[in-house]
Amino acid sequence: MAEAGAHLTSAAGNEQPSIFELLAQESLMEAVRPALRHAVKVLAESNPSRFGFPWRRFDELYLLLDLLLQNHYLSHCSASFSENFYGLKRVSGGRGPPGRLGLPGTSHWRSLLLLCLVPYLRAKLEAKLARQRDEEDFSIRLAQSRSQRLYRAAVAAYPYVSSAWQAWLFSQQLLFVFGVARTHNPLLWLARVRLARLNVQDIRDMELKSSKIGKPAEGSLVQRAWWLMSQAAQGAAVSLSTSLSLGVFFLQFLEWWYSSDNQSTVKALTSLPAPPPPLHLQQDPPSASANRSGDSTPGAGSSRNCPLCRRLRTNATVLSTSGFVFCYRCIYVYVKANRRCPVSGYPTEPQHLIKIYSPES
Repeated sequence: MAEAGAHLTSAAGNEQPSIFELLAQESLMEAVRPALRHAVKVLAESNPSRFGFPWRRFDELYLLLDLLLQNHYLSHCSASFSENFYGLKRVSGGRGPPGRLGLPGTSHWRSLLLLCLVPYLRAKLEAKLARQRDEEDFSIRLAQSRSQRLYRAAVAAYPYVSSAWQAWLFSQQLLFVFGVARTHNPLLWLARVRLARLNVQDIRDMELKSSKIGKPAEGSLVQRAWWLMSQAAQGAAVSLSTSLSLGVFFLQFLEWWYSSDNQSTVKALTSLPAPPPPLHLQQDPPSASANRSGDSTPGAGSSRNCPLCRRLRTNATVLSTSGFVFCYRCIYVYVKANRRCPVSGYPTEPQHLIKIYSPES
């Protein structure tokens, strides 16, 4: 079915990409941002003094890197990073055949702003809305000024605006599939560009442009300094794009690994098995059942006895690793010395001790 759909969407010509290629290149950049955020979060938690600032300013740093990366690819490949990764290019909108590689200045800057600023503003707005919802859930609403009321009205209207945007996006994709629209995304329509496949001449043009840029500049000292700065910026962009190209599948693996569905599976596979019920503790030993009437120990042979001291439990405490219940003093001393459950043998730490508040206590 997927091959048939791809054939239908690309039947207009070899230059027209299929809807599956377009959605795949969009999902690529959507996977890069959360994966990088998680990597920075892990570094910040391991060393807050060194990596705390990148974590606090992640959105701004990612915007800077994204601007550098996308500007490099728009200048040299007439496409964003993900579009070039899938062999696509941006051309001026219209019904005619795609032209040569290269975007006009207006289309270039419009594409750059829509590629970088829109995701940044959306991420900041969603984070602000999440904090606002938390404040409303855990605070008392006091008297509000007019600006605050307008702000709350805008916050309340955002879900409807987001729903309208998703409906527009779906409609645009549907029109693209049926050949009515030339673009599948409203952002491309706003940038006045559309996507097409790279051809052999485009690849030759990119190679020729790279060879020309590598030549040293001749002229005044200011021109040489500007050439060195542009070379340094280009080198940083190339290094960043190469690193992303090599690590894109690893980043997608991280996104899958830390997804909620996979984490529940990993937790189920790596969690310790449940210990068997303590039947031997619930049954009275023969000596205890024979001498129950003469036994002076309260509760001897009962299921309410501590497995360590064999007496009625005092200050009952359960181990979260195994589920067995002991006296607090008995189990604390044992776990601190042996670091395991005395019944099941599971590895246990003092923080796994949980106080039980029974109705009798």
